[in-house]
Amino acid sequence: MPKTLAEQIADAADRPGPDLAAPAFLVARIEYPRLDPAPYLNRLEHMGDAAFHFVAKDPGHDAPLGARIDAVNRFLFGELGFAGNREQFDDPRNSCLNNVMDRKKGIPITIALIYIEVSRRAGVRAQGINFPGHFLVRCLQDLHTDDPNDGLIVDPFHGGAILNEAECRRLLQPHMNEAAFEPSLLARASRRQILVRMLLNLKKLYVKMHSFPQARATTDALLALQPASLADLRDRGLLAYHMNDFSHALRDLEEYLKVARLAEQDDDQRKETEQVWEHVKTLRRRVAQLN
Repeated sequence: MPKTLAEQIADAADRPGPDLAAPAFLVARIEYPRLDPAPYLNRLEHMGDAAFHFVAKDPGHDAPLGARIDAVNRFLFGELGFAGNREQFDDPRNSCLNNVMDRKKGIPITIALIYIEVSRRAGVRAQGINFPGHFLVRCLQDLHTDDPNDGLIVDPFHGGAILNEAECRRLLQPHMNEAAFEPSLLARASRRQILVRMLLNLKKLYVKMHSFPQARATTDALLALQPASLADLRDRGLLAYHMNDFSHALRDLEEYLKVARLAEQDDDQRKETEQVWEHVKTLRRRVAQLN
């Protein structure tokens, strides 16, 4: 039996190697079910080759890291014209890598993903950083080091700006108290964490737009990546309810209640559990009427 899209995304999360693009194109198939990633992957290879020669020409692959980052920035943002999409930030197409490549605009995580893929092909090692509220990149001194202190923090959404700790603290302010800053917030993001963050962005937008089939497909993928997520199990049940798929809604919400009631809960969580229980009682009556 062919694997579902959610299963394919989960498989891609654990695939060996550094590739982020192919799994990201699977995520884009939630919005573009017929998407063929091959032409885009070929385009990325050509972009990477061109960036490699751009860095080699000036400043050279043996130049200091800051100079090589500057060359990647000049190529990606100057020559090719990629930029953060400030005007249409909440457009779900910003989370779809094919559309970001076509329009040359995206949100921090998708612009960063292109930055990582092009940098790697250009000989500059780059890693994603799951920074709260604003995805970032760390570029490392060479291809063989994993030392987080041996690199520079880059913000692809803002043209590849190199950030120091004080600037990272300021970037954190709209999302968390600046005092909450700690070095662990700048830790390397795994491929699974990157895919989860992309999917969470999409899920939020689809729910806001009442695009419930896409929101449900996104939640299926999230549960494939993080099966223990009670929030996603609850949300998938509620989305099925909105789509009048009462049997699947009942299955997910009953499972949510079974697990949630075993966990310690604060007042807000208890209130939420009571609300879900009311939904379950309604669903049981509706399902009984259908049988």
